[in-house]
Amino acid sequence: MIGVTTPAGVTPVEATLDHCIKCNICVTACPVAPVTDLFPGPKYEGPQAARFRNSRQPSPDRSVDYCSGCRVCNEVCPTGVRIAEINARARARMVEEGVFSTRTRLRNNLLARPLTMARVGAPFAGFVNFLFTWRPTRLLAERLFGIHRDAPLPLYDGAPPFRRWFHSRPRKRGTAGAVVYFTACSTEYYETRVGRTAVKVLEHLGFEVIVPEARCCGLPLLSNGEFPAAREYHEANVASLLPYAKAGIPIVGTSTSCTLTIKEEAPDLLDIHDEDSRLVGAHTYDIHEFLLDMAADGRLTGLREIPMRLPYHPPCQYRAHRLGIPAREVLDLIPGLEVVDSGAACCGIAGTYGYKEEKYQISMDVGRPLFEFVEREGAPVVACDSETCRWQITHGTGVDSIHPLEVVAASLGVEVEGPLATALAEVFATRN
Repeated sequence: MIGVTTPAGVTPVEATLDHCIKCNICVTACPVAPVTDLFPGPKYEGPQAARFRNSRQPSPDRSVDYCSGCRVCNEVCPTGVRIAEINARARARMVEEGVFSTRTRLRNNLLARPLTMARVGAPFAGFVNFLFTWRPTRLLAERLFGIHRDAPLPLYDGAPPFRRWFHSRPRKRGTAGAVVYFTACSTEYYETRVGRTAVKVLEHLGFEVIVPEARCCGLPLLSNGEFPAAREYHEANVASLLPYAKAGIPIVGTSTSCTLTIKEEAPDLLDIHDEDSRLVGAHTYDIHEFLLDMAADGRLTGLREIPMRLPYHPPCQYRAHRLGIPAREVLDLIPGLEVVDSGAACCGIAGTYGYKEEKYQISMDVGRPLFEFVEREGAPVVACDSETCRWQITHGTGVDSIHPLEVVAASLGVEVEGPLATALAEVFATRN
């Protein structure tokens, strides 16, 4: 199958399996296989098992569902086998074949529609937060749906929804042009401070910020094998963002999952490589990827000293998409800031993976090296680009987690909120 390409000139995911040289590097690097016998490893579930999957026979095994999709295997593969994508497609086929029980499908679909679920609960935010933290409710949810009683479900943050805040402000014209902010599901209701920070930073840098209609990127659906629904989400996002891309307006996001899904994840898994999808993807940036380009052009200036030590965990999926680690590069521009990388392979949560009853302990075992790193550092906050990773880190350590952009905002003189504001107040009080 080597050399087989789609009409768009893109090598199909399955065509890469013949590049496997059986070196076992992916098995050695996989964070899941060492902590559970339920997943034999990327090589066995990816390129090897894929040779036995065809359209005439059912999927040969179910252990592929224990792949977390972290993409560490893709990151280390010396020959470019798309192992995680092969496994994701195998899971989608299992969904299509009806392998999973009705209860599991219901659970997965509830978890895979975070924006819909957040909107439903928003009018009753206080009550929902109570239910999500009340032990009897969590035990019932585990019994009925298979959502683990201890999983770090997000809570409403008590602030007005991001969009209500954004539209209540006077519209600011920018001297540097316009930029589209693609909000994450978490930013809309659970971590609204991240959205407010992003808008304030972009406006501080001279941009007029445009916030289109809120939509989920569809990655939770892709991760759970619900490809038809994910296709609808992606096509809707492309249609919504296309006019801005055609106008040459950059599209930025603070969620690595969202931006990478628009740019690569959805097109590759769903074989959507049309011109519109490519154009939108080419104009989509992670917020730090965008800021790094500005720094290269000499447009990111005036960064003030922040004299603190900051533990930082770059999400595994972020690392595996060939962007480098732009957040780390931007943080390194801040005077006085000492950034310490976690060195951990994965936090374990993998989107919705760690919420599931049968996978919760696996996710905690995978995340243990990261949790131990954070605890050793003893810092008041830890930075991470992914919202689900932040929730997992705080769940596993009790340490508040922040978005790296919040540190950049503080360095630019933009007012910050929450845990970072408290940590900085203590740092500067100690210095004085």
